[in-house]
Amino acid sequence: MKIPGPDHPITITPAGTAVVVKAGGTGLADTTDALTLKEASYPAVQYLPRSGVDMSRLVRTERSTHCPYKGDASYYSIRNADGGLIENAVWSYETPFPAVAAIREHLAFYPDKVEIAVG
Repeated sequence: MKIPGPDHPITITPAGTAVVVKAGGTGLADTTDALTLKEASYPAVQYLPRSGVDMSRLVRTERSTHCPYKGDASYYSIRNADGGLIENAVWSYETPFPAVAAIREHLAFYPDKVEIAVG
């Protein structure tokens, strides 16, 4: 486990606005309780609480990855209205490291696989 610091900063703040996610043209998530995670020089990522996501459309996959700053990520595919799947489009740190504990019970979406509108 690595601790965020000046060489690799991570900040988590309330998004402060509505965040809407559409997949395959239909609504998947809508919340005003999203968190914005900024990590080093990477683009900001919106983490949405599970309560704002249609969890019935998510299918857990076998994929997992490890981040030395955040922990182990689990992945989900999205079930489209037409029955197709958008593979591994969602990730979640279900037991994040203490420095990023705020993202527990939150989901993030790959912006190249879904439409994400902030504001």
